[in-house]
Amino acid sequence: MIAWLEGTLRERSPTRVVLDVNGVGYDLHIPLSTFAALPDAGKTIALYVHTHAREGALLLFGFATAAERTAFELLLRASRVGPKLAQTVLSGISPERLLEAIRNADAAPLRAVPGVGAKMADRILMELRDRVEEFSAAIGGGTPVVAAQPASDARQQALSALINLGYSTPHAERILVDVEHEIGIEASIEAYIRAALQRLAR
Repeated sequence: MIAWLEGTLRERSPTRVVLDVNGVGYDLHIPLSTFAALPDAGKTIALYVHTHAREGALLLFGFATAAERTAFELLLRASRVGPKLAQTVLSGISPERLLEAIRNADAAPLRAVPGVGAKMADRILMELRDRVEEFSAAIGGGTPVVAAQPASDARQQALSALINLGYSTPHAERILVDVEHEIGIEASIEAYIRAALQRLAR
């Protein structure tokens, strides 16, 4: 099982990166929170990794911090929550906010995530409430990777990322219009993602 990778960032998009480790390219799925912390391609980064086996294939999920990976693996313990949905949840809810929601039985943040209805949100809270202390003790670690430089077509890339994660086009566009008014049209995609995440977490 792969738990950690350090290498050269060869490709990056809001939900996926390719990492060159000693000449071997690793394809990793990432949440938006990790993307917002990535440097430019060509830089060296290190990611915490969850290895997910599915139908004979291995899927790798990368995270900027150990707390994100812990939250991801916690979500997978809830019934009917697969890695894609867990990735989407962590794109809109920080590990600390998820812990708070579970501890307080607050379903509102989860219900705001695409693909998580009221019943699933309630089930996640119920099934994970006994793991609150374990989760709380585990989310303190992890050093984020270095922040990125501006990228072109930032708003369009951010819109594509939100749509790919399951947010409706009108909803994503409304969020990004507000973000653009706040941070300016020349902002980087990382700035768009960070500002969008703040709104999605409200």
